[in-house]
Amino acid sequence: MRITLRYFASVREKLGSAQESLELPDGVATVGAVRAHLAARGGVWAEALGPQQPVRMAYRQVMCGPDTAVSDGAEVAFFPPVTGG
Repeated sequence: MRITLRYFASVREKLGSAQESLELPDGVATVGAVRAHLAARGGVWAEALGPQQPVRMAYRQVMCGPDTAVSDGAEVAFFPPVTGG
């Protein structure tokens, strides 16, 4: 399954990227699992998206929790709790 990832504010700054397309491995089927999969990359990924970080998540442009299921072609976004305009 392929999804689009978007990163905003300080998450984008830490990762040095605003978005990417990702083919999810088997077993990565929720927004929380996507976050854990990305954090497992290590380095700045773990710093930006690790479980200790206060990160908000959205699925198809709607705020969501970690148990939200993902589907092929969907968009998942990560951002800090407070963002400015």
